[in-house]
Amino acid sequence: QVQLAESGGGLVQAGGSLRLSCAASGRTVSSYDMGWFRQAPGKEREFVAAINWSGTITYYEDSVKGRFTISRDNAKNTVYLQMNSLKPEDTAVYYCAADSGTRGPLEYDYWGQGTQVTVSS
Repeated sequence: QVQLAESGGGLVQAGGSLRLSCAASGRTVSSYDMGWFRQAPGKEREFVAAINWSGTITYYEDSVKGRFTISRDNAKNTVYLQMNSLKPEDTAVYYCAADSGTRGPLEYDYWGQGTQVTVSS
């Protein structure tokens, strides 16, 4: 099995930036698709960004396009989410997820515990 650990969350003012990291352990995730999700208070968990195993294909939720960048370093078994031009509505717990490819497209098998991102105005 794979364990995922998010880090890098915190408090930032609107317009600022944060870089989230997702460190995988237990097994290599170099062949896995990876994703970021978030959940704000009172809302369902929603998709934010995804990246394929080689890092050549990325997807973004419309509200974060042009502001967020997902990337990966397979040598470090780590996935990143660079968040720029942050807005108060980006405030949420951010979760990292891994897709082993055994259940179909975008069916994520493993989830981290989340890291809090708070954007003040």
